[in-house]
Amino acid sequence: MLLLVVSPASALELDGPVVQGALRIGLVTPGASVAVDGKPVRVDSQTGRFVVGIGRDRSAPLQITVTGADGTSEIFGFPVSVRDYEIERIDGLPPRKVSPDQADMDRILREGRLISAARAQNSDLVHALAGFRWPMTGRISGRYGNQRILNGESRRPHLGVDIAASPGTPVGASAAGVVSLAEPDLFYTGGTIVIDHGHGVTSIYSHLAAIDVAVGREVAAGEIIGTVGSTGRSTGPHLDWRINWFDLRLDPELIAGPMPEPR
Repeated sequence: MLLLVVSPASALELDGPVVQGALRIGLVTPGASVAVDGKPVRVDSQTGRFVVGIGRDRSAPLQITVTGADGTSEIFGFPVSVRDYEIERIDGLPPRKVSPDQADMDRILREGRLISAARAQNSDLVHALAGFRWPMTGRISGRYGNQRILNGESRRPHLGVDIAASPGTPVGASAAGVVSLAEPDLFYTGGTIVIDHGHGVTSIYSHLAAIDVAVGREVAAGEIIGTVGSTGRSTGPHLDWRINWFDLRLDPELIAGPMPEPR
């Protein structure tokens, strides 16, 4: 653990290094408040724990301000470790899925607002503080952060982990939480589930063939929520798994650790 102590009122502890794509769990004295880059974040009143995410392209130092119950504030600066990302080339996609027409763009914008609303949750659930597991096992066919070339055209970096598996393979929740979105047919992501884990942390499961949960459903870690498919913009059956802290996309592989061996 990385431990920094300036005074008892403003002690700050992070559970690991500050690296692009990471989700860090912080610890302060209960009763203290925390701001990240000047923006207040939720702190668990019982344990003093909070979460902070580091975006894919961040290079500027992370600034965390801790204010104790006595009003004393301390500012901590953390340099961000920069990563190298590879290039992934994907061919064989329908042209419409790479260069949508105006009607498709209108649909994409509507669906984007749905996903953004689901990811904007800032509930007091504490499941994000308990860590994450892999939703399934399989061949990793796409990694977080890699630049994508689709049908020969440069597109945005991939901001999740792709896990290739047979159609119908069960997909489990990567942590306990509450379902905030369950849509069977989105333009890019097909069958899509978003789960709120609290403190601004959500997970997304895309390209599903079947969705077995509804909005508002409480799920346990590992509970089956759907099955692998090839819906939306996809060239074969796989799960696109993502973890977010509000509008920042984080690296699920970095957060959950190495994929376990198949049972």
